[in-house]
Amino acid sequence: MNGWVEASKQFKVGDHIGWQQPSVNNPDVYSQWTSSKRFRVGDSLYFEFGRNDSVLVVDKWDYYHCNSNNPVYLFNEGNIAVNLYRPGSFYFISGILDHCKNGERLMIQVMGLHQREEPPPAIANPHEAGLAPGPHPSSGIVVTVALTSLFLALIVTVLALV
Repeated sequence: MNGWVEASKQFKVGDHIGWQQPSVNNPDVYSQWTSSKRFRVGDSLYFEFGRNDSVLVVDKWDYYHCNSNNPVYLFNEGNIAVNLYRPGSFYFISGILDHCKNGERLMIQVMGLHQREEPPPAIANPHEAGLAPGPHPSSGIVVTVALTSLFLALIVTVLALV
């Protein structure tokens, strides 16, 4: 694939509200937050939360059931940044059962590395670069005759050298 890696991004989870139990009026705040984001390998999530909360990385089943008994990772000592090191799904929940059940959970899909197509080389004047417009579709006979003449000229040159 032609391209180069773009800079990684750090996303503050929940933007201005951070990581906390959502209000009763907006229990889907984290799913709404993710709907406008694209996460790539190399990005990170920054969780900002208080002393009485935590962030657990869990599997899919634990995410849907707010099960904090078997976390993959547990972060409970203040604000943390979690690196998204692989493509695929990541699941995060609060370690406080009521918080999780009230919407303090996050599911994201991580895509591959940031890739950007390389721009084509800039050519100021195509004729200077040895480019010429392609033959017109009806000029196939002319192109064949020109190639045949070129081939014959090469043969005559080679024979003259021998």
